Amino acid sequence: MPRRTMIEAIRDAMDVSMGRDERVVVFGEDVGFFGGVFRCTQGLQAKYGKSRCFDAPISEAGIVGAAIGMAAYGLKPCVEVQFADYVYPAYDQIVSEAARLRYRSNGDFTCPIVVRMPTGGGIFGGQTHSQSPEALFTHVSGLKVIVPSNPADAKGLLIAAIEDPDPVIFLEPKRLYNGPFDGHHDRPVTPWSKHDLGEVADGHYTVPLGKAAIRRQGAAVTVLAYGTMVYVAEAAAAETGIDAEIIDLRTLLPLDLETIVASVTKTGRCVVVHEATLTSGFGAELSALVQEHCFYHLEAPVVRVAGWDTPYPHAQEWDYFPGPARVGRALVETLEA
Repeated sequence: MPRRTMIEAIRDAMDVSMGRDERVVVFGEDVGFFGGVFRCTQGLQAKYGKSRCFDAPISEAGIVGAAIGMAAYGLKPCVEVQFADYVYPAYDQIVSEAARLRYRSNGDFTCPIVVRMPTGGGIFGGQTHSQSPEALFTHVSGLKVIVPSNPADAKGLLIAAIEDPDPVIFLEPKRLYNGPFDGHHDRPVTPWSKHDLGEVADGHYTVPLGKAAIRRQGAAVTVLAYGTMVYVAEAAAAETGIDAEIIDLRTLLPLDLETIVASVTKTGRCVVVHEATLTSGFGAELSALVQEHCFYHLEAPVVRVAGWDTPYPHAQEWDYFPGPARVGRALVETLEA
């Protein structure tokens, strides 16, 4: 089976989808001739032409608004917003139009669009290239929200998103584009070519939305994570020697509550990890769900490890980034509670 980076897997997903369905179109800022800021769309315009892969003006509201109109007329747009930090001008279009179209038309119209965005920090992008806005979308009825952690999932989840009849927010952790990152910025990164999850099957396949993956079996504590934090959690478990069960959520909406409940019921403890700001982050929803559904099985309070309630700093990036040391301390404290 070939090995691919996450960039190559995402590109392959769009290639497969465009080849199977002529209604699939790809556009955004610099995605055509240039191939996107991270080269995720490289070669698609040359293969499918300028009518199916093209550059858009620098207007996120215009990109998403045009995609919604295309979807209403039967196309299946997969658009790129260069960084998740740039999506805010399009937020009204996503929330008030895309997410509501099926409901407000009583099912006469759907909005099969995918909005792809690089997300998260770890690349010295500073406050305007490092944000993790997933909680802003999980709050909105009518959207689906995906955060893959590896190339194999990224391809299958993106194809599933493109084929889904409703709008999907597809957040790509940019720190994982070229290899898994465990939070140790001073160590060499293992490339995807040397990682099992870098094996990406050719052709068409999907990963079902709403199904989490257990990345590490354990009995002492459940760790709920997604994106880059999956590898940080694995590093923390290895370094502390704690028998943690690590769940990669993969999709935040729909959420695989069944897998979460089964794990926490078994371990009796739960640590939630995400890179986004702590207050009102998606971890708060996860904590509430665990408390609601697992209250009588919990041996300790649910603990959250997240980014600080500040803009993402450039000079102190690794103080903000929830690394293995912070996650490890949370694991130890949970077991000692």
